Amino acid sequence: MTPLSKIRRFALLVSTAISLGLASGAALAQEKAEPHGDTPSATYQPSLDTLGELNLEIPGRKPGDPVVTPPEFNKATQIYFERCAGCHGVLRKGATGKPLTTDITRENGYDYLKDFITYGSPGGMPNWGTSGELTDEDIDVMARYLLIEPPQPPEFGMPEMQATWKVHVPADQRPTKQMNDLELDNLFSVTLRDAGQVALIDGATYEIIKIIETGYAVHISRISASGRYLFTIGRDAKINMIDLWMEDPTTVAEIKVGAEARSVETSKFKGFEDKYAIAGSYWPPQYVIMDGDTLEPLKIVSTRGMIFDTQEFHPEPRVAAIVSSHYKPEFIVNVKETGKILMVDYSDIRNLKVTTIEAERFLHDGGFDSTKRYFLTAANARNKVAVIDTKESKLIAMIETDGLTPHPGRGANLNHPTFGPVWATSHLGDETVALIGTDPEGHPDQAWKVVQQLEALGGGSLFVKSHPTSNHLYVDAPLNPDAEISASVAVFMVDELEREAPEYTVLPIGEWAEIADGQPRVVQGEFNQEGTEIWFSVWNAKDKESAIVVVDDRTLELKKVIKDPALITPTGKFNVYNTRADVY
Repeated sequence: MTPLSKIRRFALLVSTAISLGLASGAALAQEKAEPHGDTPSATYQPSLDTLGELNLEIPGRKPGDPVVTPPEFNKATQIYFERCAGCHGVLRKGATGKPLTTDITRENGYDYLKDFITYGSPGGMPNWGTSGELTDEDIDVMARYLLIEPPQPPEFGMPEMQATWKVHVPADQRPTKQMNDLELDNLFSVTLRDAGQVALIDGATYEIIKIIETGYAVHISRISASGRYLFTIGRDAKINMIDLWMEDPTTVAEIKVGAEARSVETSKFKGFEDKYAIAGSYWPPQYVIMDGDTLEPLKIVSTRGMIFDTQEFHPEPRVAAIVSSHYKPEFIVNVKETGKILMVDYSDIRNLKVTTIEAERFLHDGGFDSTKRYFLTAANARNKVAVIDTKESKLIAMIETDGLTPHPGRGANLNHPTFGPVWATSHLGDETVALIGTDPEGHPDQAWKVVQQLEALGGGSLFVKSHPTSNHLYVDAPLNPDAEISASVAVFMVDELEREAPEYTVLPIGEWAEIADGQPRVVQGEFNQEGTEIWFSVWNAKDKESAIVVVDDRTLELKKVIKDPALITPTGKFNVYNTRADVY
């Protein structure tokens, strides 16, 4: 049976959760996927949605290969998808994380791999063992798994997407106005990573409005230009389109766009509001443009091709961040491994026009400056930040970050007392926060340069956050192996940044959450609509208590701790207004 026929059969059987069986004797045994539990604390069981459940064959064995049984291979593939592929790549060729190809892993050896998985590093590698996320048995299997060749998943084209596409409520049967009394612009969509869900939480009352089943480990939530539709995308490439106008906000359409993905966005330019959605996949490496009302897949475009500088073919150029231009009917699409930024003109998708910008390899996340004209994005494994002028659709700067690995999320926009408007990013493996000038007209001498570097808590930061009404810059450090640091947040006063060595205040967010068991990590601050308070996830193991801590932005004091058995591994939080309007 060919890989393509396997995935076609897989797609046809997803809806009934029937196990996928292969004729080959080398194939893995596949048991029927377990359904969701019926209690809030039940562990999410992916149902034939992920790389670890595609029944991939063990690659041909070579002399010296470690013994890995089919059940162990299946287990390790699932763990690798859930915990490792995002940084190291499906084919282990590396990006944010180092390559894990067998020429490297075999040189380092089993003991090295086992220790590195167990203890991690401030450079961004989590301490999977000492944090309790993986057992000793899991780590043993993973160390052996990394010494053999990686499997290659099947392709996922239009027939496979259409087989997973479902419209639960047709567009003409949806309400014509908002049917609930929720203050939608102050609603938060909160990822419940290991539960395969998002929680909709009221920003005023802190009440959980609804828990919605989604794909596994939702990476981001995005909001349509009208503010009506909430789109989520799981790491398993499942997209949920949720209608917030309904009396009971509900998924009205869904689709899978591949086996692994990270990005979804909607059209925002005037005249195209809510018309299209776009999603980019890690596997297969491609993006798809969909109908904005139904998620019907309309056009799939592969990103396989040549690396921009070496002109060598790359088989896995994954799609990372996607943003929607405010100046043109264009999607800005980051392609990691080839170092290309695609300006995809959606004004006529039948005659699709794409402007290809050669930037730098390993493009990752990024966000707009305060004017929303300039898109700043990290080429993190190359220690650079690329700047795109979305009005002119061209690269205008490539900024060196002094050998550091930027990881901005969407970044943070500040009004620096000396340098004017700046954009901030933290770095993996270093305590440094870089401030980049973004005002070529008012402060031309500082534009597109690192104008200041701040020293925060320590390595392992993932996100920085501020707000136009706030005088603070918040910096987390969830990947730091020190439990106290990973549970804390550094806060800088914006109006004191002109000092030679600005000091910061430490907020003991984990301590405020009063969680006695586990090693909770504090991650991803998100402001409410007004910018008066900031929410942090206190992310613990899936079988332990987690929480959300709300901080008063004016006083930096604890305002509220949100706890509920349903809050299983909360991570990303997305305020509807801030996400829709690109406020950060």
